Amino acid sequence: MRTLGLFLLAGIAMCVGIAQAPTYQPVANMSQLMVNIIYPSSNAVFYVQRDAPKNEKEWIELQNASMTLAESGNLLMIGARARDQGDWIKFSRAMVDVGAAAFKAAEAHDVDGLLALANPLNDACVNCHQAYRPNYGKRKQGK
Repeated sequence: MRTLGLFLLAGIAMCVGIAQAPTYQPVANMSQLMVNIIYPSSNAVFYVQRDAPKNEKEWIELQNASMTLAESGNLLMIGARARDQGDWIKFSRAMVDVGAAAFKAAEAHDVDGLLALANPLNDACVNCHQAYRPNYGKRKQGK
């Protein structure tokens, strides 16, 4: 009986250990995320009008960029990257929503649907940058 109790206790301890989420370990800093992941992904959506996909390979590339954009919004809400639980989360969720909608539009080969997402994506980016990026929109004066 005692052995059964120890066995059950060990089993419960294993389940608790398995149920715990793996430790989050950021690799990129905020600037690297923006420059290397978010900018290229958002540009794929922003510039679809001037360079719409011409074949299935390009549509898949746009789907991938849109999915990356959506998932980047999720990355911005994880751990210490989340600057606060208010506007930061709201703007990050907007990026997720626009990226997910762009992915669906790219899957459907819907250029008009993608064009309709340019303003909401711009709003999500600009609103966040105005609130959280010091000196956003101020040009450096030349000497």
